[in-house]
Amino acid sequence: MPQATLERPEIREQVPPPRSGRRSTLGAKDRTFGFMIALPAVLLFLVIAIFPLVSSIGTSLYDQSLLRPERTFVGFDNYALIWDEFVARLGTTLVFASLSTVFPLFLGVALAMLLNSRMRGRTVLRGALMLPWLLPGVVVSFLWAWIFNDSYGVVNHILTLLGLPEISMLGNPVGAMAAVIIAKTWHSFPWIMVVALAVLQTLPSEQIEAATIDGATRAQRFRYISLPHIAGPVTLVAVLEFIYNFGNFDTIFVMTGGGPGNSTTTLAVSLYHLAFGSYELGKASAMGALWLVLLAIISSGYLLLNRRLEK
Repeated sequence: MPQATLERPEIREQVPPPRSGRRSTLGAKDRTFGFMIALPAVLLFLVIAIFPLVSSIGTSLYDQSLLRPERTFVGFDNYALIWDEFVARLGTTLVFASLSTVFPLFLGVALAMLLNSRMRGRTVLRGALMLPWLLPGVVVSFLWAWIFNDSYGVVNHILTLLGLPEISMLGNPVGAMAAVIIAKTWHSFPWIMVVALAVLQTLPSEQIEAATIDGATRAQRFRYISLPHIAGPVTLVAVLEFIYNFGNFDTIFVMTGGGPGNSTTTLAVSLYHLAFGSYELGKASAMGALWLVLLAIISSGYLLLNRRLEK
């Protein structure tokens, strides 16, 4: 008998139907509609951010003053004239920005660890510790200027009651810098505390319990479990705080005005004095351009750090 043969069915390649012209037309309409929706925001950004930036860079190339209607093109002479001032104020700015970041960082993390523990009244304490962050920076600055005032300040009043000699915090260079750093620390630590506390609450309790059963001390649990867990987010918060402190103006201007002497004059305060004290818009714009380049470098470092931590 002849053997039955099984015929393999023919497999036909399915070709997708061609796209209709109507579909591509709808896509073009969608793109146009999206562009029209984004256009007001783009124009607003150009008017508010890009145009003033380009105008300021252009002004830095002129000898221009608020006291004179005309201006003269001087090229990069303004940059050469303010270079020594920029370098001097850069050192003061780095001291203020660094210490105003380190102290809130340690205080915020320490309080986050405390509030993450099982203690009575921690809910009320969390709300109370958020109050400094809710106050405007100018209000905080006036408050601490009153506390450290040499004549009627709270600090000297308490020292007098204790029979101790009075101190002049705002009257000497070291004390003035310490005063503005204390004020900025008090204003900044709550948001670092909130971030650290939020990350700590995502830490599995089983890890802490297992380490406790194994005999790990509180310091060891913090070093090997809690600290690695919060290191990434807290590092990003610290970098953002440093960038903000690098451009801080209100705290120093309200409390010391950059004095005594120039001991607390940062780049922001120096730029203000050039523009609205000496009325030298060209030199102030040159100072701002150099400051912008420096902030761009710091911000690029932040973006690179953020990308590495996300991997």
